[in-house]
Order: sequence, then C-alpha cells, then structure tokens
Amino acid sequence: MADNNDPVFQIQRVYMKEASLEQPNSPAILLEQEQPSVDIQLGVEAQQAAEGMYEVAVSATVTTKVKDKTVFLVEVKQAGIF
Repeated sequence: MADNNDPVFQIQRVYMKEASLEQPNSPAILLEQEQPSVDIQLGVEAQQAAEGMYEVAVSATVTTKVKDKTVFLVEVKQAGIF
C-alpha cells in the first residue's frame, strides 16, 4: 500500500555525456594474427545537480591489446538526471 510520504523517483533526462575511440596503432596492428587481450573497466558516479535532482553517470572503458600494443581504446559515459 502506497503512503503519500513515499519518495518519488522520476527520470528527467538520459544522455551520452562523452564517447571516444582511439586506434593508435592502425592499420598495422589489425594485421596481427595473435589473439587480443581485452580489459573492461566499469564505473558509476553520482552528484547533486539541483535541489532534489541528481546526475548519475555510468562509464565503461574497453581496451584491447595485442602483445603490448593497443588495438583500440573505447571510452563511453552515459548519464541521467533523476
């Protein structure tokens, strides 16, 4: 049963805050036959955007390497105001 004093959760906006792709060793690294290693890092951060509103951001960084050379590096941050 809902109480009139229960907090209300509403999504105000959802947006991509930033995105980047780097392929610093292309095209030579794409010719390598070795299996690449993949590293995935995830993060979450929150901060107050205004009175009663918060921005929550989820970030992901994916790095793929062959030997010690980067095939690609992708960084994306998706955010929302709640």
